[in-house]
Amino acid sequence: MVEIVEAKFITSAPNVANAPESLLQDEVVFMARSNVGKSSLLNALTNHKNLAKVSSTPGKTRLINYFDVTFIDRENEKKSVAKFVDLPGFGYAKVAKSMKYDWERNLTDYIQMREQIKLFIHLIDCRHPHLEIDVSVGEFLEECVRENQYILQIFTKIDKLNQKEQSALKKQFPHAIMVSSSKKRGLQKAIKVIYDILQEDCDENRV
Repeated sequence: MVEIVEAKFITSAPNVANAPESLLQDEVVFMARSNVGKSSLLNALTNHKNLAKVSSTPGKTRLINYFDVTFIDRENEKKSVAKFVDLPGFGYAKVAKSMKYDWERNLTDYIQMREQIKLFIHLIDCRHPHLEIDVSVGEFLEECVRENQYILQIFTKIDKLNQKEQSALKKQFPHAIMVSSSKKRGLQKAIKVIYDILQEDCDENRV
């Protein structure tokens, strides 16, 4: 069993030029359109109620936030540290056009240029699996991902679907992980897959 035993905020950055210096490829990037439950999932994965701020105003967070996260493999008590990176939510229509342009350009630059990224986690609301913006983001990631990087889809709020709907979604997206932050479902599997990718021992999850 793999657990996250410690998590703490490090710093915020407005763009890739101000990102923390590092020689390690140890960053796990969480990205989602606004109001999908990204902050709630980060808090649930780390068992930390206030690690990521849950805003009542979608699109409010505009900085790239970094967290140090410590994993432990209970089979051998081995500890390892990685960085969780919380990207601003994309696609929020009420943001001013000029701000939205700068914001999205900064995110694009970060995704394409940040070599320390090991894993992109694309969060999608399970009730809306085929939104155009999520399809576009998925295609963009496929185009820019490097050979030594991974992509993982996680569907949030799975408790909002009945069993038949969940089964249908799993058939459409067999390599995705289904989670519910509020019901604590799928969290252990997500942690294990993230850990294995960071250890580069999980080739079957390569996209």
